[in-house]
Amino acid sequence: MTLPLIYHEDYSPAFPADHRFPMDKFRLLHDHLIDSGVTTDAQLFRPQICPDDILALAHDPAYIRRYMDGDLSREHQRRLGLPWSEDLARRTVRAVGGSLLTAEKALQHGLACHLAGGTHHAHYDYPAGFCIFNDLAVISRYLLESGRVGRVLIFDCDVHQGDGTARILAGTEDAITVSLHCEKNFPARKAQSDWDIPLPMGMGDEAYLTVVDDTLNYLLPFYKPDLVLYDAGVDVHKDDALGYLKLTDEGVARRDESVLRHCLARGIPVMGVIGGGYSKDRQALARRHGILHHSAQRVWVSEGL
Repeated sequence: MTLPLIYHEDYSPAFPADHRFPMDKFRLLHDHLIDSGVTTDAQLFRPQICPDDILALAHDPAYIRRYMDGDLSREHQRRLGLPWSEDLARRTVRAVGGSLLTAEKALQHGLACHLAGGTHHAHYDYPAGFCIFNDLAVISRYLLESGRVGRVLIFDCDVHQGDGTARILAGTEDAITVSLHCEKNFPARKAQSDWDIPLPMGMGDEAYLTVVDDTLNYLLPFYKPDLVLYDAGVDVHKDDALGYLKLTDEGVARRDESVLRHCLARGIPVMGVIGGGYSKDRQALARRHGILHHSAQRVWVSEGL
């Protein structure tokens, strides 16, 4: 059995080349992981589209229909920042299906990673910050309501606060939201997670990794979750266009490996999604996102999963 990785060709639809959101990074990440020997195309798991009834566990059905029909208001289109197309709509629900499949594989095997996911700015009835439907909230509600897990913990290390996740899950007692984010960054108006850990601008590897270790050493024994959803955003990197933290490639790799090992050492399954990452150098960005999968591969082998 190889490390379960989830991907679909729908993830990088045709998109304006000059747009700030790097839609081609998912395809480039796929190519990078194959070229670097982490996986083969045949070994990747392809997800189904997430059904509306599962999306509706975390989103207003009327909002789901408005988006899928291309009928967002001008204000919501502005909040989202992405042009609508049928291909992008299909990609969106396919990617939520991918995160669901990643969660299933993590519960089955202990560890699994997505080549997309982490859309934590999407709210119950509107999009924001390039995020349309919130895969972290959908997974949490689906697994809890189906009885697959008794408690989930979302460990969100994207440089931006997971405000949509925090608001959607505010009333879901057994979904614990944890956000490590740069204090002075998007969104300007923060939500209230169960645990918010704001970080100062310019924080580097060692200080950041200490926070990660201290947080997990406290929260994992305290909550004893049945699954951890790990948002491995690489917009914490020193070269990210929207970040303001100063992690190096080595720091990101140490972070990812640390999170996975913290969970597995306690017998807690963990799934990884790639979260945010922004750069005009798309090849470099794909390699940066691939740090998660390379780290997961090392852990998979060393743990004998």
